[in-house]
Amino acid sequence: MAAEAAAPQLLDQVYRQESRRILATLIRLLGDFERAEEALHDAFAVALEQWVRDGVPDNPRAWLVSTARFRGIDRMRRQQRYAPLPDDAQEEWASPNDTEWDEPSVNDNHLRLIFTCCHPALAAEARVALTLREVCGLSTEDIAAAFLSKPATLAQRIVRAKSKIRSAGIPYEIPAAEQLPARLASVLQVIYLVFNEGYSASSGEQVLRTELCDEALRLGRLLWQLLPEPEVAGLLALMLIHHARRAGRVNAQGDLVLLEHQDRSLWERDRIEEGALLVEQALKSGRVGPYALQAAIAALHAQAPCYAQTDWAQIVGLYGLLYRMNPSPVIALNRAVALAMRDGPAAGLAIVDALFAQGELREYHLAHAARADFLLRLRRVEEARLAYTQALKCVIQEPERRFLWQRLNTLMPST
Repeated sequence: MAAEAAAPQLLDQVYRQESRRILATLIRLLGDFERAEEALHDAFAVALEQWVRDGVPDNPRAWLVSTARFRGIDRMRRQQRYAPLPDDAQEEWASPNDTEWDEPSVNDNHLRLIFTCCHPALAAEARVALTLREVCGLSTEDIAAAFLSKPATLAQRIVRAKSKIRSAGIPYEIPAAEQLPARLASVLQVIYLVFNEGYSASSGEQVLRTELCDEALRLGRLLWQLLPEPEVAGLLALMLIHHARRAGRVNAQGDLVLLEHQDRSLWERDRIEEGALLVEQALKSGRVGPYALQAAIAALHAQAPCYAQTDWAQIVGLYGLLYRMNPSPVIALNRAVALAMRDGPAAGLAIVDALFAQGELREYHLAHAARADFLLRLRRVEEARLAYTQALKCVIQEPERRFLWQRLNTLMPST
């Protein structure tokens, strides 16, 4: 009776902790997402019956990989009468390999899966959806809810991505050294997109979607463990430091709290210190990239004793380096905010006005909100009111909308 009770509980634990890595190995062995997923589910169904009857095997993951592999082969052989398999595929599947599930192989397979799901030949939104589904194990419904899409739309996006991998012959492999910088950039971008959607949801009633942040952090840690490159360290550090501040970003009503007003005692110091050590390691490597620079900026904010004692001069310098590396208008805006703290609001306002004059960021609510803040600090109240009104026209996320309304209402003339 004890075995009957323990086996399902252990199997559930193995599924939660190991199913994604087992799936990655099965995709490697069977060469196809759908076949691997079917084989995975078959193996867990068999385990639920056999583990209760015969006891839990010494190596549950190896047992599941082996069972799933041969279930997959058996399914293929039954289908051969309709669509014969190539000879080389039959030979590979028929040859047992007892080392396919050892620890280095399993970890390599997981890393292969991440790189496959994040291949630059796939559309950006498809990379995110496929990564969340296959690498993180989120359901289609959960992904759709997180990104405010219909489950059917997300399902089709994932199906098309898998079809693209198959038809384009996208290799299930870790790129060669000379290909790694370009391919790694796509992987890091996807992980950061997932984190950003969790840290500052693009729309909806809530600022935070913690489960997406947790998944992005899990992927970041996995990638850092398997591929300790400086930019991987930078991205992991950036996510750790931002995530450490989540409790202070909203109040009890779910409204946004500006950095200068956040209760720093709510911040998780252990995560901040972990992130700061990773930043230091990345900077010492001499191969500094945009994620490491952003993490260094986040560390300066997080390690300052209070908002007034933030090292704005160093932050302005880091944003200057970041802009030279990636001259985007959003980075220019962030530098303008830091410059306004170092040199005064007029310096920041000049940069934002120049961006608008160039046609940049006119639909970006944070640019209008920053401009409103600069104008307010310069006591140009009527212009600030107009800037906040323009920001409200562009905002999507409900908590940000409430925040901007509150700021605007404080400027409305009393009647």
